[in-house]
Amino acid sequence: MSATQAPESSTGHTSAVSPIETDALIIGAGPAGLFQAFQLGLQGIASHLVDALPHVGGQCAQLYGHKPIYDIPGIPVCTGTELAQLLDRQIAPMQVPRHLSQQIESLRQREDGRWLAQTTAGTAFAARSIFIAAGVGAFVPKALKVPGVDDLRPNQLHYHPLQLDMAIGRSVLVYGGDEEAVSAAIACASPLSCGANTGAGAAKTYLMHRRDAFQAEPGQLARLQQLRDSGAIEVVIGQITEARHAAGQLSAVQWMDGEGNEHPLSVDMLLVFLGISPRLGPISDWGLAIERKQLVVDPATQATSAAGIYAVGDIVTYPGKKKLILCAFHEAAMAAFAAAEYLQGEKPLLQYTTTSAKLHGILGVSHPGAQ
Repeated sequence: MSATQAPESSTGHTSAVSPIETDALIIGAGPAGLFQAFQLGLQGIASHLVDALPHVGGQCAQLYGHKPIYDIPGIPVCTGTELAQLLDRQIAPMQVPRHLSQQIESLRQREDGRWLAQTTAGTAFAARSIFIAAGVGAFVPKALKVPGVDDLRPNQLHYHPLQLDMAIGRSVLVYGGDEEAVSAAIACASPLSCGANTGAGAAKTYLMHRRDAFQAEPGQLARLQQLRDSGAIEVVIGQITEARHAAGQLSAVQWMDGEGNEHPLSVDMLLVFLGISPRLGPISDWGLAIERKQLVVDPATQATSAAGIYAVGDIVTYPGKKKLILCAFHEAAMAAFAAAEYLQGEKPLLQYTTTSAKLHGILGVSHPGAQ
């Protein structure tokens, strides 16, 4: 994440004066992390979610957002985005705070046994337990590396933004050629999409890609062509070579066409969609047992080599491990039961959501047949 982009958190703050006290901190808000929050909630364990992406769903939503998934129990078919939405809705009764667009950059154990975690946004946590559900690593946006970018003021450069209200009334350049970029350009040029309650859109929308071919659904491509034909979106074929600014205020970008000629383009906001890449990052420096970039865990408890730290999903390895979402769901349940015993000092009672009045209370449901 660029220093020019203000990170988001569940509270809207970019830093914390003192650590947030919590029973559990879940690193990763993909399917494994979301279901981990649900399983912990059933055990009465409060948790917080942290993810490098600006939205929940992780790799599943980012890379398979509109692609079908067929191996989720009880769901014949759903997309990655739909699965993330269902899992997010499932933890709604737990009211789990989420801290997005930030990574855990340091983790150390305090004298009282709690784990002190610090994020790239300055948020600190003092957690009694840690759950690593980071998949193949933290998915972070690929940065635009051209002269002038690092000097831009806040709110002028955004990587893979979901909300586009900040583009209202601005001259915006969307940079990229994938489905996200196309969708963002369409939203910026479509007033009702960009400014939901205001009816206003971007003053001018440019879409730049190295070639005049975009990867998106047919419906989106048709809509893009309509907006191009009407002049609402101007497509520029080329690559950014420089961000021009005056005292940090973006005024234009310099771009190069296919023949090597340089041109200026006046804009005051950049929305960059260059893809994302997974990085194991600082996890490798936390002193946990690792084999081939995966955390070694006990499959009976999902415990790592450090007391109070558990891991689930694609980030872990153990004999017979399978990298499937349904396996991650099982691992989340095992980790939650193990953590409940670790935190409460005794084995938790096995209860069923069908009949347990206690679980019904946690879930906010009423069942006349509860015992």
